[in-house]
Amino acid sequence: MRSGQLVVFARKPLEGAVKTRLVPPLSPAEAAQLYAHMLDDVLEASAAAARELGLGPVLAVHPPGAVGEMARRAPAPFRAVAQRGRDLAERMTWAVGEAAAAACWPVLLRGSDSPMLPPEAVAAALEALREVDLAIVPDRDGGYSLIGLRRPAPHLFAHAMSTPSVAEDTRARARQLGLTVRLLEPCFDVDTVEDLRWLAEARPRRGDALCPRTLAYLDHADLWRHLRGAAHGLRSD
Repeated sequence: MRSGQLVVFARKPLEGAVKTRLVPPLSPAEAAQLYAHMLDDVLEASAAAARELGLGPVLAVHPPGAVGEMARRAPAPFRAVAQRGRDLAERMTWAVGEAAAAACWPVLLRGSDSPMLPPEAVAAALEALREVDLAIVPDRDGGYSLIGLRRPAPHLFAHAMSTPSVAEDTRARARQLGLTVRLLEPCFDVDTVEDLRWLAEARPRRGDALCPRTLAYLDHADLWRHLRGAAHGLRSD
């Protein structure tokens, strides 16, 4: 019986509405397509991790009108719901509140733009939550790719989000609330063209297994060309 949740936050891959920091040099269509492939990779990996770890996978969708379409996109056994709230902080608070109302603990929240987050990171967060209140997988831009809570934490996200200090601000808020925190092995989100360099360098290790659609699209569309200078792991085929 599943007792916890893995919630993936995602947007409908609309041109001009996703991955806007990649534009330019990518076109809005290229940025949307790249995000769509990342999303599909993340959903497949998250579904597999949820099955392995006994978690209920939830796809939290924005905008709300896209729930039906995104539900059809998600693999089984995902359940799609609309995100609720005016901003990311409110939407994350809502997701945790929904888990609390359903007595689904622990709850893990992850984004849909970290295609190299391995299943082991989800397992490590789940294991950490046996001992601490909050587990965080930080990313390289000061945010986090995954955050897990083992109990309700009202007001945890009552600070500015999507900033270079959001991970540290969340940790500071947790300390104010008396929560114990563990930082896990860092990962990275793909938000800018320079982030493609991290993806290229990580590719030889496990990239083609973790995010095959993302890498195939980058190869096919030759989006690697936007990286300046030589980068390790790039392919020309």
